Amino acid sequence: LRDFLLVYNRMTELCFRHCVCNLNYRLLTGREESCLDSCAARLVRANHRLMGAYVGLVPALLQRRAAEHGAPAGPSGLPASPDPAPGPAES
Repeated sequence: LRDFLLVYNRMTELCFRHCVCNLNYRLLTGREESCLDSCAARLVRANHRLMGAYVGLVPALLQRRAAEHGAPAGPSGLPASPDPAPGPAES
C-alpha cells in the first residue's frame, strides 16, 4: 500500500507540474484536463509494463538467490528454515 501511494503521489505531482499552468481559477481548463488525462494514462501504462516485467523476473531471481545460498526457497521466496522459531513454552 505504501508503494502504491508513493507512486500515485509522484504521478500526481509530475502531471500537475507538467499540465497545470494557471492557478487563478478553481476549475481546470479543457487543455489542462486533457493534458492531465494523457499524462496519467501514460504513467499508468508504464507502471503496468514495469510491474508485468517485475512479476515475470521475481521467481527466477528468488530461485537463483536460494541456489546461491544452498537452501531451498520457501513459499514466500525466502529460504526455508529447518527448525521452527523458538516460542513460549507450551503448558
